Amino acid sequence: MDQETFTIALFGLGHIGLPTASLFAKNGFHVIGVDINPDFINKINSGTSPIMEPGLDELVKGVVSENLLSATTNGIKAVENADTMIVVVPTPVDENKCSDLSAVISACETISRGLKSGDLVVIESTVPPGTCEDIVIPILEESGLKASKDFGVAYTPERALPNNTLYEMTHNARVIGGIDEESAKKAANLYQKITSGEVIIVNNLVTAEMVKLMENTYRDTNIALANELAMVCELMEIDVFDAIKAANFHPRVNIHTPGPGVGGHCLSIDPYFIVEIAEQKGHPARLIQTARDINDNMPHKVTKLVEEEMIKIGKSLSGSKMAILGVAYKGNVADTRESPSLTIINDLVNKGAAVFAHDSHVPDEIIISAGAQPIEMQDALCCDCVVLMTDHDIYREISPEMIKSPIFICTRPILNPEDFKNNGIIFRGIGRGV
Repeated sequence: MDQETFTIALFGLGHIGLPTASLFAKNGFHVIGVDINPDFINKINSGTSPIMEPGLDELVKGVVSENLLSATTNGIKAVENADTMIVVVPTPVDENKCSDLSAVISACETISRGLKSGDLVVIESTVPPGTCEDIVIPILEESGLKASKDFGVAYTPERALPNNTLYEMTHNARVIGGIDEESAKKAANLYQKITSGEVIIVNNLVTAEMVKLMENTYRDTNIALANELAMVCELMEIDVFDAIKAANFHPRVNIHTPGPGVGGHCLSIDPYFIVEIAEQKGHPARLIQTARDINDNMPHKVTKLVEEEMIKIGKSLSGSKMAILGVAYKGNVADTRESPSLTIINDLVNKGAAVFAHDSHVPDEIIISAGAQPIEMQDALCCDCVVLMTDHDIYREISPEMIKSPIFICTRPILNPEDFKNNGIIFRGIGRGV
């Protein structure tokens, strides 16, 4: 593969697409990024990353200055000038928890208008099993070309963790599935250029599609188990974290960490794709659906816990000042997609509370759009009730002396409950049993 003459058109310049495009460009490929957001296009072409991710801004600046990465809204022209098309667009679920593949469909329709004989199309977007065969390929064949005969198709799921995306993309194993052996090998050769991890070729497209969903469903289901155990431990006045720590000394046990819910664009979304396809095949995925129900309900459990503690001190939520520490879905990132904090903010607002939120990683405008008012941490600790929702490092430094609120709800295991005993603060947590 000759990178000097090899051009990639990559559709979707978001949290995964832009790092992927930049890494290919860094390794000598000419990359044309395609996105519908003109602000993203302008920032990238000026050498600035619109995505907050360590190391990405510097990487984008370098590859743009070397003319290896450019961005455009003109997808057809990008396809006409490329040899390989990569689709990394969002795939959310709708209000019925069914997959919304509109962005994938739109990208493939654009690709079909410029597709050429010998091209390779790679789908990275997370999709329900069978999407490549049932939706992607028929759309691409509207070009008049035939898959496998005239052009190749491959599927490879991304594996990356926010705040560590570039490292994981260049070190994690990569799973590849193709419509045929040639497509799979071409895709494997391509991704071997950007990762030192093992490149694993599976039997076909649908297997590769399923692998990503299985990985995230395993984690989501394990977290649901931990959350269920936390609820039982709460009733029995057992510290669930102490119990889990001891249980995990068993060589074949790995119980995950309970918390206020599951956020992000993967764990909280991907299991629904399996549920959807299983129902279509006449076999309801009951365990996976139950796990999703448990995790989706956890923010409401936190709201109920807050309400119970407020009643104990003679106050109602209506008219009270509630403080949320952390709006991002996980620690030390700015990503608020599907964050449990958004749900609890909505719950508290609907119950008449004045909700304030602190998050040093998340812009104020996002906090405001979520229904809360931005607040400094020291002021948040003076509200009627404080709910720690995200395990940012800054919150690990909170001491009892800093808290002026009568109630402190800690949904993440980053503070020691023993430190808060006998100081007049009601300290509660998920599964703490205290």
